[in-house]
Amino acid sequence: MKKTLFFLLLLVFATGLKAQNFDDFFTDRTLRIDYQLAGDATTQSINLDGMASLPQWAGRRYRLAELPLAGNGQVKMRNAADGQVIYATSFSSLFLEWQSTDEAKETREAFEHTVLLPYPKMPVEVEVSLFATDRSLSCTMKHRVDPNEILIKKKGVKRITPHRYIHRGGDVAHCIDVAIVAEGYTEGEMEEFYEHARTAVDAIFSHEPFSSMKDRFNFVAVGSASAESGVSIPHKGEWRETAVGSNFDTFHSDRYLTTREVKRLNDLLAGIPYEHIIVLANTYEYGGGGIYNDYTLTTARESNFRPVVVHEFGHSFGGLADEYFYDDEGTYTYPAGVEPWEPNLTTLTDFSAKWADMLPAGTPIPTPAEAAEKYPVGVFEGGGYVSKGVYRPADHCRMRDNETPGFCPVCQRALKRLIKFYTE
Repeated sequence: MKKTLFFLLLLVFATGLKAQNFDDFFTDRTLRIDYQLAGDATTQSINLDGMASLPQWAGRRYRLAELPLAGNGQVKMRNAADGQVIYATSFSSLFLEWQSTDEAKETREAFEHTVLLPYPKMPVEVEVSLFATDRSLSCTMKHRVDPNEILIKKKGVKRITPHRYIHRGGDVAHCIDVAIVAEGYTEGEMEEFYEHARTAVDAIFSHEPFSSMKDRFNFVAVGSASAESGVSIPHKGEWRETAVGSNFDTFHSDRYLTTREVKRLNDLLAGIPYEHIIVLANTYEYGGGGIYNDYTLTTARESNFRPVVVHEFGHSFGGLADEYFYDDEGTYTYPAGVEPWEPNLTTLTDFSAKWADMLPAGTPIPTPAEAAEKYPVGVFEGGGYVSKGVYRPADHCRMRDNETPGFCPVCQRALKRLIKFYTE
């Protein structure tokens, strides 16, 4: 017994880990911080845009100072008195995608980004960092937050958007809370939205590891009514007044459906416990988008709704990358010599940190596509939009196409690890 305790203490000392109790540092409220991420193709800036207090904290209460994934952006909250990191999280942003467009070579733009943090009991320093595709630090900003600051707005106290729980796995403190938001549904169409929200939840729970871990999730449908039915489709000349102002043709890609109205989206959720967001668009058009720790946005009436909402949730919740690819080499998202932070892609730069332990003995690297039946887990070339130099773990997976029935074993393990990270 004494020997076991000795080695346990030695492990804690060697790794520098320090157990943190949520109640020592935080109250059961949320500190919402809005930022503006701005710049052009070569420059970046991070600007504080406002702060608010929300009535309850719906995020994790475990492993507070650890990052769930590296992400393209990171947030660290430090105790101002001693510099100790008391909370950390990561994210991606539409802004970082925009920087790779031709438009970014000619103009500067600003994108809204919202971060949810547990509400501190003491003054803290919040540091926001952005990373380039080569994983180098490209921009950072620090600012102090006094929890007693009188200009921190209180939201979600007086007016709360109508909502219904679709699934309750348990109490807010011990579950992952996902809000499903109505976009382009009028008041008269709201019952249809709730039906679509149910379909989305059923689709997610039909996939592992969500199906076997459904008791760790709460899904709440938020009935945010729009003035007009449908969503904006610029290439058809259609612009509509909707709850979160979404539109197709993001970066001039017909099927890329996103919203730049991130603050408005989060305002609709004030007073409702949430930490992840799915937006359902009331349209028959095909498309969507998913941004890690930001939001999923997908179309609820299109025939591929079920597989697409799961795929996009794989992005926004799981930080999974797209595994499909094209013949042209028109993207530099995953440069050679840099290991992607997403768990389901590799450049073989640091493959031992990915799924090398899951390969059957004798698996060839790269793994020929024609050998996919022999090697359900392999190292198949093509992924992250390029056909050469980037590798995926399975020939087919939910992160590659709509026809495959589920996530590959590597994506399943990555999702399971993340669910456990948030809940234990």
